[in-house]
Amino acid sequence: MTTTAEPTVALDSTPATTPDTGRLQLALNVDDLTEAVAFYTKLFRTPPAKLRPGYANFAVAAPPLKLVLIENPGKGGSINHLGVEVPSSETVHAEIARLTDAGLFTAEELGTTCCFATQDKVWVQSPGGERWEIYTVLADSETFGASPKTAPDSTAAGATDVCCGAATSDGTTAATATATETATSCC
Repeated sequence: MTTTAEPTVALDSTPATTPDTGRLQLALNVDDLTEAVAFYTKLFRTPPAKLRPGYANFAVAAPPLKLVLIENPGKGGSINHLGVEVPSSETVHAEIARLTDAGLFTAEELGTTCCFATQDKVWVQSPGGERWEIYTVLADSETFGASPKTAPDSTAAGATDVCCGAATSDGTTAATATATETATSCC
């Protein structure tokens, strides 16, 4: 019996800090988190900066990227959402003003807990429906989190989406939702 050794990958075990210019975030739905983590660890030569049940994120130094993996069986290979991680709350507030001045509808979430972190963020939606967030991480969290749900009858872009909380039939957010339950629109 012959066994093939798994190739060794030299890892940079220090997560990259958020550059002053920010870094692009790509949040992907994956069918199997363990398999996806193994693949992206090899691809970017870095282990996850955060690994929780149903959730992982990588702070990649080169190229500057925050890769988020959200276990969402049956939706693997699709984009969950896009974002730009910025270094401070001041930058988030400046982006809120800039986007509002540009005539874009914004959904602001300040001091929210999402994706195992307390964050300040603002959401916008592209004409094609892709959701973008500009955010900063304020602190780590032991819980996936829950954010307020927008009213289901609202006509605003993205109004029926929920970040970090599974929508209930009454239009509220379930704070006890798991990462898989909330994987349709959270970071």
